[in-house]
Amino acid sequence: MNPSAKGWIKKLLQEYHSLPKTEEKHTLDTFYKDLKQCGFIYGTNFRTLFNQVEKNDYTHDELCKINIILSFLFIHEYHQFEEDFIDSVIDFYNIVDDYKSSFFEELFMGKKKSYDLLESMIHKRIAIDDNVITKNFNYFITNTLLFVDVLAYEKYLHSGNVSDAYLRTMEASIETIIFAALDLKTEKNSYDQSLIKLFEASFRYDNRVRLHYSDVLIHITHPLTKQYIVDLVCMTFWSDKIIDEQERTFLHQLGKDLHISEEIILKATDDIRQYYTNHKDDIKLLKSQNMVQSFYENSSNMVSKLITRNKKRLSKELQESKELMLLLSQSTVRNLSDEEQKKVKDQLLDIFKTIPSLAIFMLPGGMLLLPFVIKYIPKILPSGFDDNRVDE
Repeated sequence: MNPSAKGWIKKLLQEYHSLPKTEEKHTLDTFYKDLKQCGFIYGTNFRTLFNQVEKNDYTHDELCKINIILSFLFIHEYHQFEEDFIDSVIDFYNIVDDYKSSFFEELFMGKKKSYDLLESMIHKRIAIDDNVITKNFNYFITNTLLFVDVLAYEKYLHSGNVSDAYLRTMEASIETIIFAALDLKTEKNSYDQSLIKLFEASFRYDNRVRLHYSDVLIHITHPLTKQYIVDLVCMTFWSDKIIDEQERTFLHQLGKDLHISEEIILKATDDIRQYYTNHKDDIKLLKSQNMVQSFYENSSNMVSKLITRNKKRLSKELQESKELMLLLSQSTVRNLSDEEQKKVKDQLLDIFKTIPSLAIFMLPGGMLLLPFVIKYIPKILPSGFDDNRVDE
């Protein structure tokens, strides 16, 4: 399955339904705990929900796509709703106005099929920033707030509707408590300033008047919403890699105000420490990078992804080119002549011509052109034609 190519949701659901069924039934509590452990709650995904899909070489945002679909699917099956799953998610996003197809898109491309439409919706919700320089940095907060979608989807399934007021109130409640936590810090470091800007940019609504802390508590009633807010506060406090005494006092009071146990508070602080300890080198907001460093890292990740996903085809092409393999093996024990080096270069270029997604490197300045076509590369990955094929 290739989450960056057309047809991935249908393939994902086929693989999901082919999994052997177990007698173990997950609860809402175990569902939320695993979303934390795989990174969905914290905004950077490192595996899939309940390990239902083998990780392979998926990027963080691809894992995020998989996890949000698996989360919707869990909620849909947990509450045993009869409405078609795909249609229910599409209807949900249409109601919350998170996706709007333009008149010209419908006029010239025709109405999209349900799977294609949902893929467009999920891509729009997750791939907020296509800028190769900043995308991973912004994903950190934007994707942290995706659990709001899951909570709202559950409400939609129960009531058949999700009001604008409900979503606005939920975001305002989260925003109020997050900024109350940040206000504890008299001197804010660069991490804190980044958090503030990213939170403000990532909310759907522009809440011009901040609500009072005590006013929003009455709106926070769902057990998972309470745990989620506590985890967001813990994430906010982790700028100096420690939760100090003043911050712990705030958390304990928050626990009392939300009527949740001390055990949940302590577990939340342990979870955030463990998560950042395990993944500190992979979470962009914790890494001090300038724009050039970020540019090269993101470009390098995309190149690695292209080669990895074409390795089988590349290996086959190399094996069929016996002269090239002979020269490559000889190059490890002796220097090739100019003529032999030219043969290696020409034959490698011929191989790249057979793999469209690698052909860009043949162009003059191909590496520099890469960022401008990154958003189109998933559409020309050869693996997209095979990985997402569904046998009817």
